[in-house]
Amino acid sequence: MSQTHPRVALVDIRDDVLSLDEVSAAVQRPSHGALVTFTGIVRDHDRGQAVQALSYSAHPSATDLLAESCARVAQNHPEVVLAAVHRTGELRLGDIAVVLAVGSAHRVHAFAAARELIDDLKSTVPIWKHQVFADGTDEWVGLP
Repeated sequence: MSQTHPRVALVDIRDDVLSLDEVSAAVQRPSHGALVTFTGIVRDHDRGQAVQALSYSAHPSATDLLAESCARVAQNHPEVVLAAVHRTGELRLGDIAVVLAVGSAHRVHAFAAARELIDDLKSTVPIWKHQVFADGTDEWVGLP
């Protein structure tokens, strides 16, 4: 697990089932009146095609780059504490693929940081999704 900023409470990429409670608890502080979470869940379709199976793969640098993404967002939002965990391996429909949480004294800061964090990590962290569709075709998403 990598950590690069004092207001980044938890960063990890793991093959195990993810816990919204764990990630949320990591950012909660007595001074916080807001907790914003985002949970990415495996859905049964993508762009009009039925998804049958899905897996995520991560580059060996992904955890460090996720920590850097979190640190960038923390730097841009000094009012927040944040955490992000992404899953790899085989996932089923309904499984949690990514969880992030942002704690802050006020909701406006927490919402802004959460939005920036999910957008930043999706564009900068080398995690790739392989989808198999019901018709037997497949695709990789997020490859460079």
